Amino acid sequence: MLRATYGWTIRLASHPKATHALGAVSFAESSFFPIPPDALLIPMVIAERQRAWWLAFVCTVMSVLGGILGYMIGALFFEELAQPVLAFYGYDDEFSAFAETYNDWGVWIVLIAGGLTPLPFKVVTLASGATGLNIIAFVLSSVAARAMRFYTVAGLIYWFGPTVRHFIETRLVLVFTLGLVVLIGGVIAVRVLL
Repeated sequence: MLRATYGWTIRLASHPKATHALGAVSFAESSFFPIPPDALLIPMVIAERQRAWWLAFVCTVMSVLGGILGYMIGALFFEELAQPVLAFYGYDDEFSAFAETYNDWGVWIVLIAGGLTPLPFKVVTLASGATGLNIIAFVLSSVAARAMRFYTVAGLIYWFGPTVRHFIETRLVLVFTLGLVVLIGGVIAVRVLL
């Protein structure tokens, strides 16, 4: 099943409309969608290495635009829309304590959590809007965080592409398991720190 899913994403990555799908996923993931754009970005760069920088750019721009939507949802519709999303990810109980100090550290939270941790970016965007983080500071730190993340991923795949592809294809279960362990470990670490 895992190999079939991997093959499907590689085929999708080569589809003429794949960039549109990548943009849509990047936009939606920043405010409500549960799947990160990396799931599509990585196989797209593996399939077409020469487009790595363009694909990272698409991810960055659409993720920041989606982040602005998430910010607006947090600011204008916190109880109706943002709170259920936070509850889904298990952050609703900690949010009130988190909100008290958020604006003191908001730009750093956006930079670090938005670029370096597995914390879903939608939690950061919703929290930024709900706590009233300065919108300009939010947008600028989002651009930096998301660009750092997506250009790093695209760059690693670009420079080590054939090696990475061979490694992934021959050790797919190992890669999937390690990715899952890192994701779960990161989520646990973030929850403990918050």
